[in-house]
Formats: sequence, structure tokens, C-alpha cells
Amino acid sequence: MAMKIASIAEFRNHLSEYLAAVANGEEVEVRKRNMPVARVVPIRRAPRNRTVLGCGEGSVVVKSDLTAPMIPDADWEMPRDRRR
Repeated sequence: MAMKIASIAEFRNHLSEYLAAVANGEEVEVRKRNMPVARVVPIRRAPRNRTVLGCGEGSVVVKSDLTAPMIPDADWEMPRDRRR
């Protein structure tokens, strides 16, 4: 595919047509007095996430109570004030 070339005025007057071409994968070079000033290129889209909900079901084994505290109760005691 050859890159399209347009002057600023032509690009402005036919913007929707040039953007449609860019959406189809083409590039457009915008020129001012025949000198390139900009290039409009399509945005690369990230691949779609194809993860299926629930695909990891059964792949994790829980070996303890998830709601039980990890620190023993005795370690929760606050140190007493030694100044008294």
C-alpha cells in the first residue's frame, strides 16, 4: 500500500476520507509547501483479552483457614508502659 500524501488544505477539506483510509491501515503524510510536517498512522490496538472466566477453577489448593489470623494472639499484646 502506498502512503497517501496531502497538503494541509486538502487534508483539512477531506479529513473524514483520510481518517477512513487510516482506519483501514493506510498512512497519510501531510505536507506544507511540499515539505512533510506530519504523518497520520493507524493506532496499533492491543490484542483482545481472551481469558475465559473460571478457566483456572480447581488449579489452587488452600491448605489452611484463610480467615484465621496469621499471627498468634499472644503477639498482638501491646508492650506495657515501663515508666509506671
